[in-house]
Amino acid sequence: MKLHANAALSLNKRRCLVQRIVDQDWSLTKAAEAAEVSEPTARKWVARYLAEGEAGLLDRPSAAHQVHNRTPEDRIAVICALRRLRMTGQEIAECLEMAETTVSGILTRSGLGRLGRLGMEPAQRYERSRPGELIHIDVKKLGRIERGAGHRATGRRHYTPRLTDRAGRRRGTTGWEFVHVCVDDATRFAYVEVLADERASTAAGFLRRAVKFFARHGVCVEAVMTDNGSAYRSAIHAIACRALGLKHLRTRPYRPQTNGKAERFIRTMLGGWAYGAIYRSSAERTAALEGWLWRYNYRRKHGALGRRPPAARLAELNNALGSYT
Repeated sequence: MKLHANAALSLNKRRCLVQRIVDQDWSLTKAAEAAEVSEPTARKWVARYLAEGEAGLLDRPSAAHQVHNRTPEDRIAVICALRRLRMTGQEIAECLEMAETTVSGILTRSGLGRLGRLGMEPAQRYERSRPGELIHIDVKKLGRIERGAGHRATGRRHYTPRLTDRAGRRRGTTGWEFVHVCVDDATRFAYVEVLADERASTAAGFLRRAVKFFARHGVCVEAVMTDNGSAYRSAIHAIACRALGLKHLRTRPYRPQTNGKAERFIRTMLGGWAYGAIYRSSAERTAALEGWLWRYNYRRKHGALGRRPPAARLAELNNALGSYT
């Protein structure tokens, strides 16, 4: 039972009220006065109790039994069909000459309030068959932590120094850290570093260290997939790929889902490490990365890998291919 904020009678008080009148022979006036309600209210609950028993003491819905201006079912079907063509609620309302609020309510009740991938081509999912056949690389920018946690964690705001650049724009001086991530396509085995920038030389150095990391685990990297950032389109990065014997693949422009395994790993990393605890400084947050990454690789079960951690999948594939770690 859901009572409104100013309800005078709870379920127990209603039961007490009717029992005093029906079973204990209280007068209607005396029972209403004791319950601090009017006599018509007491009379109503007694009548419901005598007619329906305990069920009569429950609140009844206030909605009308019949709605004379209810939207016809065939019109609702048309609205849903147009929604599956990825039309917005405003466009549907304009097309059918209906109120936007009516269309919005119908879409919400029909489960079509959010478009998502509705009406789009099905997701093309893929997974390489052996470790190192393809690795995904991406970068996530994180704000530095200075003078302790911010107001979102502590509720207290602290002053963040700002300066005016040559163009006259006010900028913060705290700055950013760049988390470079590398994920193996077949096993989701991951390697992560927190670096100062995302320049071409930095990205090339991270790529070399990532390849060495996988080599220590018996994995020979064959190809790398990145987005179309300037660091990955540079000559420095191209030279590094040739020196390492890697084929460089780039995602389609404005299609980050092409590099979806790295994108999904970043979401997991942010929730489990970057935003999963309160840190007093950037150095403390960086120090916690190694422990979280070890748990991700060796302990955290992955649904796409049969509820096993990436390291178990890596060992299985390496053994099947004759590359024992």
